[in-house]
Amino acid sequence: MDEFLPWSIAGSYLEACNCEAICPCRRVGGIHGGRSTFGVCVGALSWVVREGRAGDVDLAGLAAVLVFRYDDDEDGSPWLFRLYVDDRGDDRQREALAAILTGKLGGTPQEQCPWVWKPADFLGWGPAPIEIDHTPARGWFRVRDDVTVRVRDAVADQDPVTCVIPGHHRAGTEVVCEEMRVQDGPLCFEMKARCGYESTFDYTSV
Repeated sequence: MDEFLPWSIAGSYLEACNCEAICPCRRVGGIHGGRSTFGVCVGALSWVVREGRAGDVDLAGLAAVLVFRYDDDEDGSPWLFRLYVDDRGDDRQREALAAILTGKLGGTPQEQCPWVWKPADFLGWGPAPIEIDHTPARGWFRVRDDVTVRVRDAVADQDPVTCVIPGHHRAGTEVVCEEMRVQDGPLCFEMKARCGYESTFDYTSV
């Protein structure tokens, strides 16, 4: 993995989960969040890399999607998750991006990605066709028939809202998730009118 060091990636971020908006896991007005709305949280996260490299490997233009589940009442609230990496990349590009987002290359994910610093059951990663659009308040992404997420409209009159994954030091916006559907083995769920969050991210190996 040393061939992918040092690394840095930056771009746009969009997620959705089954919590009621505004997601209680977030910080609102600088106040720390707490338990998820229903105790069990399921959702889908997405990144579009606008600029980035891992060693001599160019990662600009690639996307990734992660689907997950965790239970607040399980000891350590371990994550069950799977990662999809943009199939437009070649083998080295996909391997590098997967290693970054699963925490194998250290850096930012060890502080900001709960599936890295919490107990986790990793279902694996693989290349997949990812369709994605992070237009503010109109974002959506799709992975084959396995994952579909579409958001609409910012939540009205919100205080500053931040999320640990893009980073509490970065501004973001809570949005309404119009549709979320995941059909992937043990990760199967479908819902409407729940919460979403959009922001930017800037992760590094140092």
